[in-house]
Amino acid sequence: MKLYSTNNTALRVSFKEAVFNSMPQDKGLYMPVEIPQLDAEFIQNIEQYSLPEIAYKVASVLLKDEIPARDLKALIDDAINFEAPVVKLDEKTFVLELFHGPSLAFKDFGARFMSRVMAYFLKDGEQLLDVLVATSGDTGGAVALGFLGVPNTRVTILYPEGRVSPIQELQLTTNGQNIRAIEVKGTFDDCQTLVKQAFADDELNARFRLTSANSINISRLIPQTFYYFNTYAQLKKQGFSDVLFSVPSGNFGNIGAGLLAYKLGLPVKQFIAATNMNDTVPRFLESGVYETKPSVQTYANAMDVGAPSNWIRIMDLFNQDLEALKKVVTSYRFTDDETLAGIKEIDQKYNYVACPHTAIAYLAVEQFRKENPQDNSAAVFLSTAHACKFPDIFPAHIGAKIEIPEQVKALESKPKHAGQLGIDFNAFKEYLLSKA
Repeated sequence: MKLYSTNNTALRVSFKEAVFNSMPQDKGLYMPVEIPQLDAEFIQNIEQYSLPEIAYKVASVLLKDEIPARDLKALIDDAINFEAPVVKLDEKTFVLELFHGPSLAFKDFGARFMSRVMAYFLKDGEQLLDVLVATSGDTGGAVALGFLGVPNTRVTILYPEGRVSPIQELQLTTNGQNIRAIEVKGTFDDCQTLVKQAFADDELNARFRLTSANSINISRLIPQTFYYFNTYAQLKKQGFSDVLFSVPSGNFGNIGAGLLAYKLGLPVKQFIAATNMNDTVPRFLESGVYETKPSVQTYANAMDVGAPSNWIRIMDLFNQDLEALKKVVTSYRFTDDETLAGIKEIDQKYNYVACPHTAIAYLAVEQFRKENPQDNSAAVFLSTAHACKFPDIFPAHIGAKIEIPEQVKALESKPKHAGQLGIDFNAFKEYLLSKA
């Protein structure tokens, strides 16, 4: 597998190099030179395969000979050891539950796969790998658990002060060992900027072996394609062939993975990018003008991203052709009031408790159906996090229905350990150098 930079299509690097470097020096993002097509027979019979079998097939086609077949299969069996069930709500409406991994969020797919790929490639005696990650909520917890105890790695997580839920903060700050957290007096965008500045800093790169665990890392994107294929397989068993996905979107890695699956040959009819009021992409699709803005805080905190990094990957997948992209992708935005109304509606109609991100994806399905009343596709909205992570959002009668998982109860007795920084890069740089 060879990859290029979105800022330099002539560049060629290996998968291993892209995983460890995370981001090219030209500040683009890595993309595969070739996006192969999965064979038609596999797609036609996909319902016969399990999630790990589907994951192995997709990964082997993409990665080719980067990891030997036996090792890749073992890696996937270890990383993807939990389910992603499709729950039927009515005859044409389904929710894809992606919160059954250890951190109770969809990002377990990417974080666990990435940590095991990095551990596989790391050799004894090599320089310590420093993993930097910015989080708006769920990424940090998934990365922390994915890398906890992995030899020869150290993870530094930056998160915005007061903008993650109490449970999310516990997942970031109670691990110890090779995981450390920094509470930043700013937004997720500020955290992400600090990480990107670190990668561009010559002194830090000379001193440390830096890589990222954010969705800018290509090894996060690849495993997220697995559950799109697996969802199609589950629906195909139920007789559906036309499928649309509604994806809660913040940094746009999740829907980017879905669109990569589409380019690999997954027959998806439509993708819906569902956002909160951090609406850079909906505004772009409406106006044709891409204009970022500072992020605003909402109930759906993992989507509070004003400058989504992965959008350049999505445009790259469609060769910068906005009209071609708009045939496959539509987008809607929703306010906090609408999000809360969506949570109540899902509970009332289906007796189902949805986190705020999930509710936004549901609302986008309903909006799409209003605008396309003749569409009979099976509509799948992605549930990206367990509802227990957002206890303050729910009305009392809905919150009472939430079952608290045992791993969350265990966190509550652990002390918090986190550094505190502002948004000044020099202070962050000094922190990294002083903790070397």
